[in-house]
Amino acid sequence: MKGRTLFRHVKEGIKNLARNGWMTFASISAVAIMLLIVGVFLLLILNLNHFATSVEEDVEVRVFIDLTATPEQQEELRKRIERVPNVDTVTYLPKEEGLEQFIESLGEQGEIFETLRSENPLYDVFVVRAVLPQQTEGIANRIEPFPYVEEVGYGKDVVEQLFAFTGFARQVGLFLIIGLMFTTMFLIANTIKLTIIARKREIRIMKLVGATNGFIRWPFFIEGLFLGVIGSLIPVGVLAFGYNKLYDGVGQKLEFMFIDLLPMDPLVYQVSGILIGIGAFIGIWGSMTSVRKFLKV
Repeated sequence: MKGRTLFRHVKEGIKNLARNGWMTFASISAVAIMLLIVGVFLLLILNLNHFATSVEEDVEVRVFIDLTATPEQQEELRKRIERVPNVDTVTYLPKEEGLEQFIESLGEQGEIFETLRSENPLYDVFVVRAVLPQQTEGIANRIEPFPYVEEVGYGKDVVEQLFAFTGFARQVGLFLIIGLMFTTMFLIANTIKLTIIARKREIRIMKLVGATNGFIRWPFFIEGLFLGVIGSLIPVGVLAFGYNKLYDGVGQKLEFMFIDLLPMDPLVYQVSGILIGIGAFIGIWGSMTSVRKFLKV
C-alpha cells in the first residue's frame, strides 16, 4: 500500500471518529469501563500470585541433628541430604545461631530467654529447601530415616493447606481473567458494531459505485484501532495513578502483615501493555467482523 493511500485511510478513520461523536464516545466508554475492570482484576491476581509464590518459597525442611552426632557424622549427614533428589540447598544452622534468631524474633520479650545461652537446649539444624516447594513433603519423608536425624519438621498440616489454597487461588484468578477478557471482547465488539451498523447505507453506496472491499475496510480498520487504543489509555492512567497511591499509602503497612505488594515498575508497565494490546485487538476485530457483512451487496 502506498504511503499516500495509507495516509488517506488514517485521515478518513479519524474523520469518522469525529463525525460519529456520540457513537464514538459510547465505544470508547465501553472499552474504558471493561478494560478498567480487567485491569483491576489483573493487578489483584498478579499480586495474589506474587504473595502465594513468596509464601511457598518460605517453605523449608528443618532437620534436627542428634545431639550425640560428631562433626564428622554431621558432615556425612549433610552429604546424604544433598544427594536426595529435588534438594536445592542445604544450610547448616548451629544451635547458638538458632537461639539468637529465636530471641531476636521475640523482640523485647526475648530478654526472658537470655539465660538459655549458658545451657542451650536447641539442636543443630540443617535447613533444606526443595527445587519446587511442592516437593517438600517427599524430601522430608526421604530424610527422616537417615542416621543422626533426631527429627524432621516442615509443618505438614500447614504446608498442605497452604499449597491447596495457593493452587485454588491461582485457578480462580486465571478463570476470572479469561472470563473477563472474553466478556470484554464481545461487549466492546458489539458496541463498535453499532457504530458501523448506523453507517451501513454509506458502506453500501460506496460498494455500489465501485469501491473495493479494501478501500472500504481500511478506514474502519483504523477507526477500530483508534477506538481500542484511546479507550485503553483511560484505564491505564486510572490504574497507574490508583496503584501508585495504594503502594505509597498502604504498601509499608502491609509489609508488617507479611504481605508484599509488587512494585510499580515493571508491574504497571506490563499491565498497561496488556490492556493497550487487548484494546487495539478488540477495536480492530470488532470493526472487521462488523464491516464484513455489509461488503456483500
